[in-house]
Parts: sequence; C-alpha cells; structure tokens
Amino acid sequence: RSAEETNAALQKHTRHKSNIPPQSSIICCCTSKMSPLTFPKRTTCTVLLLSLGQVANAFHPVVSPTTTSSIRHYQQDSLTQMSLTNENDTVNVDNTPQNNVFSRRDALVKGAFFSFVVATSQSANAFDNKISNKYDDRPKRKGPQPKDLGIATRKDMIGEEYQGLKPCGPAPNCFCSTDSIEDDPEHNIPAWSWPADVKSKEEAFIQLQDVVNSYKPGQGNIDGGGFKIIKFDSSSGYLYAQFEALKNGYIDDVEFAAMGGDNIVQVRSSSRVGYLDFGVNAKRLNYIAKGLRAKGWDATGVDFKVHPDYAMQNQVQ
Repeated sequence: RSAEETNAALQKHTRHKSNIPPQSSIICCCTSKMSPLTFPKRTTCTVLLLSLGQVANAFHPVVSPTTTSSIRHYQQDSLTQMSLTNENDTVNVDNTPQNNVFSRRDALVKGAFFSFVVATSQSANAFDNKISNKYDDRPKRKGPQPKDLGIATRKDMIGEEYQGLKPCGPAPNCFCSTDSIEDDPEHNIPAWSWPADVKSKEEAFIQLQDVVNSYKPGQGNIDGGGFKIIKFDSSSGYLYAQFEALKNGYIDDVEFAAMGGDNIVQVRSSSRVGYLDFGVNAKRLNYIAKGLRAKGWDATGVDFKVHPDYAMQNQVQ
C-alpha cells in the first residue's frame, strides 16, 4: 500500500502517531500470519520500515541520500488493537549520512534476527506435548480465543434466555450439549454424567482431568500440535482445554462444565477458524468419552448417524 494509506492504517489501529516517508514500503515480520494489523493475543510483531532505496541497497550496497530505517516493536494489548512498546514512542525518520548505508551484511543480520524472533516465539507458544517439530517453520493460524466461554446467560433462536455454554453457530465444526436439540440438532450432543460411585463433583472433575491429561496427541491423525488444560476448578466443576493442529496450528476450544443436575457435565468442542473441521471435534470428543466410559461414566460422544449433515460435509463416517 502507499505511504499515505499505511500511515492512516497505523493511526487507526494504534494510539500513536506514525510518519512513514513517501516511497517507503512496510515489511512486517510477525509470529502469526494473520490479516494486516490483526494479530492474536500476545503476538509480538517486529515492523521494519524500509525506503525503496534501501531495498535496492540490500543487493547493491551504495550510499543513497534518502535511505532510512527504523525498527519498532509492537506489542498487542487487546485482541484487535496494537500499541507501541513505549507509550510515547513514534516512528521517526533519520536521514543523517551515517545511517544511509544499507548493505548485504545489514540485510543478512536483520534477516537472521527476524528469523530468530519468529522461531523462538512460535516455539515458546507451542504445547509441550506436540508430537513433532517438523512444521515449526510454517505460519500458524491459531485464531483469537473466544471471550465468552464458560457457563453464561445465552439467548436461543427466538430470543429466550437460558444458561449454557457458548452456542456453536452455523458451521459444521462444533458440538455443544447446551445447544437446543429442537433448534440445532446438528450441533447438539447429549450431556455426560458421572457414575453413582463417584461421591462428589470434585471427585468427578478430578477423574475427568485425569482422562483429559491422558489424551494422546496425534490419535486419529488429529491434535498433533498437542494440548493444554488452561483452566481447571474442581469445586465449581469446570475444565477448559485447548487442542492444536500440528501443521497449521489451528486451536480448538474444549469445555466441560457441571450444570443441569447432580451429576451432569455439559460438553463443548469447537474450532476457532475455518468452516469445516474434517471430523476433528467429533474424534476428540469420542476419544475422551471412551476413556470416561471405561470409568463408568455415561458419555455418548458423537454419533455420525445422528449428525448426517456434519458427517457428509466433513467427509467422515
């Protein structure tokens, strides 16, 4: 985009002034390949401003009277807004002669630095139990974490309120036991329940936690990027975990919440990005349900005969 458009975009999405000189190009080296100026939570982005003369000098080291370079680190402070690391920082232009040489060596040094930033950031954000490092160099599309997870007041299709987990929406990439079976049979699955010999909610959720922790990344060729329990509270009866795809880094959100009866557990598994899930959420829930059934739970899982549209669109059976 032009310098004027870039300046306007930066001023719109940050709280700071920007002054990118004319005939400049902006190169973003980010830890996540998202749409321009939209980054997931805690993404660090290094922005390198280069004049067109400097890009040429990276391959032909000559002195140019108009070359400039300025590196700024942007740290996101919300899901949709970035801010400069220094609250009073601005993008400045330095045209002094000693800063006008941009050689092949400069390009190699800066390129190596950016590669190090990207590699270390992706590695730091990866789950410890992923099955391979083979695809670490690929850009990851984790997607933003939903803000309205957990049990909350929801509205059904006719506007009536109910207590439940976040509803699925229209895409065939989600299952939720608190979605109405009348309104949304394709996304609804039965709630799970623990057996009578489990004497308390706390005991039941510790059992559930053990089963989730025993999940095998890569089973059924899914979740090779590993998983992590993000929030666990046995006293209130809630478990929230994230599961990651190996190649593209897609993150799915999985929740279990005690609600609806003395021994009832509501269940939700959903993809953040994309439309289809190619059976991933069903395979995951069925794997966990099988582990719980071995402990005496009533955990039905996902039956493709009950969800024919999901099975057809995602080409699973």
